[in-house]
Amino acid sequence: MKQMRLRYAGVCRVCGVPLPARTEAIYESETKTVRCLECATESTETMSTDLERADDELSADESGVAGSSARREYERRKTKDEERLREKWGRFGGLAVALSDERQSTKAWDQGAIGEERLGARLDSLAPDGLAVLHDRLIPGSKANIDHIAITPGGIWVIDAKRYKGGPQLKIEGGILRPRVERLLVGRRDCTKLVDGVLKQVDLVRDLVGDVPVTGVLCFVEADWP
Repeated sequence: MKQMRLRYAGVCRVCGVPLPARTEAIYESETKTVRCLECATESTETMSTDLERADDELSADESGVAGSSARREYERRKTKDEERLREKWGRFGGLAVALSDERQSTKAWDQGAIGEERLGARLDSLAPDGLAVLHDRLIPGSKANIDHIAITPGGIWVIDAKRYKGGPQLKIEGGILRPRVERLLVGRRDCTKLVDGVLKQVDLVRDLVGDVPVTGVLCFVEADWP
């Protein structure tokens, strides 16, 4: 999003006023739309006021606890696994639990919770610098959640935390004689579907906040960055 002199005529997406070519306006690259300066100023002032109110009023309960859903699911699965072992081994159940490794499907929830907790702590440390953060927000009508939502004077950021090993990279195939295909890889893992998931979360938040800019982010905690 940047202020610029329009090369072509357009229409403010907020108030609908015509904007002739060479008019100073705000261009939003994400949606490829424009806003007149008056609407842009009103939006910024409203968001700044809301952010100040959020900083003053958000308690720990209201802002949520980072990783809490993943942590609860991990504990639920861990308890169920232990109960299964105790039932199978009878009086030797305690020993079986002590000597057994956690199932990978259970351990994955613990790893995910750790990633969300670490990122949440980092975001919380930035809150005094003009950032209001919400953690672990349940998506209505589903069991899924949004890991983190950061509210800033310039817009809202929807952040999905993943604790994956390996180097993130964008792999592009085709583009001339065959369709261009873009894939997100982390190490050897194809994580392209994660992008679709974040975009769906962005759409949900955008439907709620209206004209406020919303951006989605995938944050790979402990990935092998260059």
